[in-house]
Amino acid sequence: MKLTTNAKFSIALVAVFAVVLGALLLGNRSATETTNAGASGASVLRDDTHLLSTAPDNDVVLVEFLDFECEACLAMYPTMERIRAEYADRITFGVRYFPIPSHTNSGLAARVVEASSRQGKFVEMYQRMYDTQTQWGESSESQEAVFRSFAQDLGLDMAAFDADVNDPAVAERVEQDFNEGIDLGVQGTPTLFLNGVQLPSMPTYDDLTARIDAALSQ
Repeated sequence: MKLTTNAKFSIALVAVFAVVLGALLLGNRSATETTNAGASGASVLRDDTHLLSTAPDNDVVLVEFLDFECEACLAMYPTMERIRAEYADRITFGVRYFPIPSHTNSGLAARVVEASSRQGKFVEMYQRMYDTQTQWGESSESQEAVFRSFAQDLGLDMAAFDADVNDPAVAERVEQDFNEGIDLGVQGTPTLFLNGVQLPSMPTYDDLTARIDAALSQ
């Protein structure tokens, strides 16, 4: 059957529309992926990001934006510790501060952990915050005295610790993580990125390991 001129023109228009639509969709997808990777100037993994495990090649990078007063982060903590132990030399796993403003002590807790990192005790204070969160979390009063007791238990130089907790540079370091998290699309905690791509909220251990294994096999 021969096509009329109008029919041929209609088919051509449909074909052009499909090509244009495909290009737009691909462009939107690429833009989203680029944003996750830091098109706004933010970077998922920075040179100063605190690493809980390091792979020599950095081929697979997992980053968690967290809040030490967040109950969901506490629920996720055992999974993240398990991931850290099982993939210790195969993936780079970093954590970044994202203290939720409505949590009274989350910002202070982040500064305490950052101050502890200046004395080589980042991991120990990171773990202490989650191990004790049920004791101090969700309080409307400052937990500064409680956090100082943690620092004393870890054998920190308390004069240096107190100075660092109140150092504007420490607050700026925490704020930098928070602001870059916003730029990357972080809206709550915990938020995980695997190789620059934001993962669904609260992935299970099985889902997370499946994603990591798939990334490692590429």
